[in-house]
Amino acid sequence: MFRRKHASHFNSDDAEQRQAKINELRAALGPMSARGEKYCSEACLARYLEARNWNVDKSRKMLEESLKWRALSRPEDIRWPDVSVEAETGKMYRATFTDREGRTVVIMRPAKQNTSSHEGQLRYLIYTLENAVLSLPQGLDKMVWLIDFTGWTLANATPIKTARDSANILQNHYPERLSVAFLFNPPKVFEAFFKVIKVFLDPKSIQKVNFVYKDNEESMKTMYKHIDPEVLPVEFGGKNIVVYNHEDYSKLMTKDDIKTASFWAADGSHAVNGGSVPQVIPQSSPIVAKAS
Repeated sequence: MFRRKHASHFNSDDAEQRQAKINELRAALGPMSARGEKYCSEACLARYLEARNWNVDKSRKMLEESLKWRALSRPEDIRWPDVSVEAETGKMYRATFTDREGRTVVIMRPAKQNTSSHEGQLRYLIYTLENAVLSLPQGLDKMVWLIDFTGWTLANATPIKTARDSANILQNHYPERLSVAFLFNPPKVFEAFFKVIKVFLDPKSIQKVNFVYKDNEESMKTMYKHIDPEVLPVEFGGKNIVVYNHEDYSKLMTKDDIKTASFWAADGSHAVNGGSVPQVIPQSSPIVAKAS
């Protein structure tokens, strides 16, 4: 009788098996543009594989959709003057501090929403994500989100279409980029809103979300495990006396735009985080200038 062939089980902790999957995915992608080649570093391929449980065919389809999206929307070409109006109130910005591992921290403050443009808000989200990715140190490819709900009401709630499209961009085109997210002081009414937007999130992303309350010591300890209270701004329960300064942040982003343009120059000599990356290092004077 014929013996049944046993399927080999993939072990994501096995370096050789991971490399074999990465090689298989690269071969399946075929020829790409110079920017496509630069985007598809080994670390990038590994993220897409991880997002699809190391299924090469599903990962290939996901990555091809991202490459089409990037070719159409050209996120790497968005510059500060294109989105600066969205940042005037400090509703979203890259922090000058990092988490304990050196990961980029992105601060979001939805109560400070200042525009109603669906496209404008999405472009600013994309710009911030691209900037956050390029600011990651060598060897790290995930970021931290700190979402401050102080002053938030349903009047500030993101329209469902914008929330859905934002989740779509984050999950489909920036897979495995989130390390952990802290929802700081969310009001009770947000719980109902969160139940609505949860349907747009994958289970893995939901597991990374932590509700943190300033008057709850235990929940604050969860955040302190990731972010040193010495660098965390006072408004988030830390000891660092800083405030958002739009003028200083604009100067920082203008400098970062030059680095971004240099990185994406068509020489194809760099790879996106996982290769040689001209890092956008957080400055010490910035987003946040020391409060006087």
